Amino acid sequence: MTPLTIAIGGDHAGLPLKTVLQQALVDAGYSLIDVGTNSADSVDYPDFAHRVAETVEAGQARFGVLVCGTGIGVQIAANRHGAIRAAVLHSAIEARLTRAHNDANIACFGARTTGPEVALDALRAFLDTEFEGGRHARRLAKLAPNG
Repeated sequence: MTPLTIAIGGDHAGLPLKTVLQQALVDAGYSLIDVGTNSADSVDYPDFAHRVAETVEAGQARFGVLVCGTGIGVQIAANRHGAIRAAVLHSAIEARLTRAHNDANIACFGARTTGPEVALDALRAFLDTEFEGGRHARRLAKLAPNG
């Protein structure tokens, strides 16, 4: 069986947390598409958010992970893509609910606002939770362009 593919990216502020999350994903057996950055040099977070979103939209990755200073900037940029439902996560409960109720496909984290252990717990919950469908599918359809 082919391992689940996850696209991961972030800016310079998110690099330390991105590195932790990336290693945990590799250790768990996931296949990664790393869109960068892999340097502490200042970069623009929308560039990496768009790359991850495009990778998920194209079906090259099932999920995406984005990290910047707060998670908010990458979330806003990713959500500009019609097939993307990105959410900033601060806890495992938020991760479970956004997957179960919103079918989120990109998990966003703030390296300046969320510690590595909390982010790891949230990421595990995000990846382990299935979308519930049912009444949530009706609501999700209302989020789609022209919905």
